[in-house]
Amino acid sequence: MERVLAPELAEGIGQASELADFDAVVRLYRPAIFRFLAASLRDGHAAENLTQECLLRAYRSRDGFRGAASVKTWLMQIAVNVLRNEMTNARLRFWKRTERSGVDSSTAGDWLADRHSSPEAVLLARQKVAAVWEAASNLPERQRTVFLLRFVEEMELREIGAATGMKEGTVKTHLFRALQTVRRRIEEKQ
Repeated sequence: MERVLAPELAEGIGQASELADFDAVVRLYRPAIFRFLAASLRDGHAAENLTQECLLRAYRSRDGFRGAASVKTWLMQIAVNVLRNEMTNARLRFWKRTERSGVDSSTAGDWLADRHSSPEAVLLARQKVAAVWEAASNLPERQRTVFLLRFVEEMELREIGAATGMKEGTVKTHLFRALQTVRRRIEEKQ
């Protein structure tokens, strides 16, 4: 069996065992998977559980990886499918759970403000991020997924298409509509 690894993984792995290779994959891509799932669910515990599920599925199906896409794209496709399965599950309803859990979306503003910002700038950044989260929370599932993969994970449209199973043109359409909706909702609140 020939292994296909991303260039950044191939360096330093050498003749390591298959398990060690997968450990390297986990170390490199786990944060991206978790960020996407946490941004989608806005629930850290649920995102952690789904991240583990995604990595377990990837580990079990690693022999079937053909290298048609990058390792990250393959893992994000698994993450999208895990999320989709969880969303259809009656035990969890995405944004309703966020409301019940009391997650404060304004804390995401900490990602934008640096330590040298004035308190006013920090508050403004938090308000802007909260407005984006609120607007994105009501997007249809496909638009929300494309929006989060593009802006949270900074994936290219081609990669998003591979991860979601959509054609690139469809990804562009969903992203365009998501951006229009988010902008309109933010403007309505101002």
